[in-house]
Amino acid sequence: MHIHILGICGTFMGGIALLARAAGHTVTGCDANVYPPMSTQLAEQGIALVEGYSPDQLAMAPDLFVVGNAVSRGNPLLEAILDRGLPYTSGPQWLADNILQGKWVLAVAGTHGKTTTASLLAWILEDAGLNPGFLIGGVASNFGISARLTDTPFFVVEADEYDTAFCDKRSKFVHYRPRTVILNNLEFDHADIFADLAAIETQFHHLVRTIPQHGRILANGNEDSLRRVLARGCWSELEYFGGGDGIWQVREDDGRDQVAFSLSGREAAQCILPLAGQHNRLNALAAMAAARHVGVTPATAADALSRFAGVKRRLEARGNARGVTVYDDFAHHPTAIATTLAGLRKRVGKRRILAVLEPRSNTMKLGTMKAQLPVSLTEADKVYCFAKNLGWDAAEALTPLGDKAQSFDELAALVSAVAQEARHGDQILVMSNGGFGGVHEKLLDALKAGA
Repeated sequence: MHIHILGICGTFMGGIALLARAAGHTVTGCDANVYPPMSTQLAEQGIALVEGYSPDQLAMAPDLFVVGNAVSRGNPLLEAILDRGLPYTSGPQWLADNILQGKWVLAVAGTHGKTTTASLLAWILEDAGLNPGFLIGGVASNFGISARLTDTPFFVVEADEYDTAFCDKRSKFVHYRPRTVILNNLEFDHADIFADLAAIETQFHHLVRTIPQHGRILANGNEDSLRRVLARGCWSELEYFGGGDGIWQVREDDGRDQVAFSLSGREAAQCILPLAGQHNRLNALAAMAAARHVGVTPATAADALSRFAGVKRRLEARGNARGVTVYDDFAHHPTAIATTLAGLRKRVGKRRILAVLEPRSNTMKLGTMKAQLPVSLTEADKVYCFAKNLGWDAAEALTPLGDKAQSFDELAALVSAVAQEARHGDQILVMSNGGFGGVHEKLLDALKAGA
């Protein structure tokens, strides 16, 4: 079968492309916004990519169109597909029907940490010899790809609460029917499709309703929102991690990266965790707890965790010039910004952190969380915000930060200002959920030019 994917460079749809090809299909796709790591991954896998959404692509005569949720009514190719009555489906529906049937699905849901936690879980299962399939919204360095298909029963999926497609406004994760699910956290996000936190809690409740009686939910005990979700009904095994009453706990053992994991009040394992920050300790704890449901012992999981190589665009060091390190991170929600900065601060101590931020997500563009930005950026020594095409005044929003914050409408001016400010030992943390105009390489080039 020939499958043509609309929106193929999205992290989820790019993974669908890899799975479809592994399942024996001919796969092509199109997109308007093309940037690494997904564009690079598709090229490496030999998947043909068409720029744009011209109706001329109908001449390729695919057997099925798979439509990503970034494609809306009014898109010229989608309108042509609908006008001609051609067969189409959504990415989550295709995944459920063609890949997940008969699998033991382990799903990772939550506002933050899905990609890292799903990568940790897949790596634990891989290291334990279970050879899982997976679809993750990022490229884990231990695998080098974001998705793969195997012939084992186990499949790890990053379970996103964002809507499914133009024709299906349910959250993606209601399609997956997991047997094991991590509920990592739950905050208000996606203001373009959810009116408030209660609306998102309802979608999480719908996910909980799909989990079988002998399935297992691993829920973050620190989150009142998740407790409200589970109070609406829970028909499966339930284990809390973290919080005051969680049976799973994690703590720093010696003030560095050594952590100790405990289960029901007894130490279960220790390891040196390569990831910085309390949020990543909880991510690792959740992955360990989920892996135990399929028979992986905490000690085996901890050994795997000690050799986790990270995820691209999650505090990923992109280069060093003149003694200045440039990092790339996907953080775009204020909570993610704050936790990423806290993790980097713990790693680098008193060295200066120059935060470079692009408010690019739909929620951030709407200005829904602009009031939270100054507090989330407290750990940064300097803040540079790329404010082009925002519907709100970034300079005004960042006023509480005083003269340590600047906003820019031109990328070149931002790069110049950061490069002029940076000095030996500084850490430049770039945060965006998009390509950000290749700012990482531009910064490194500017730093080298000023040597």
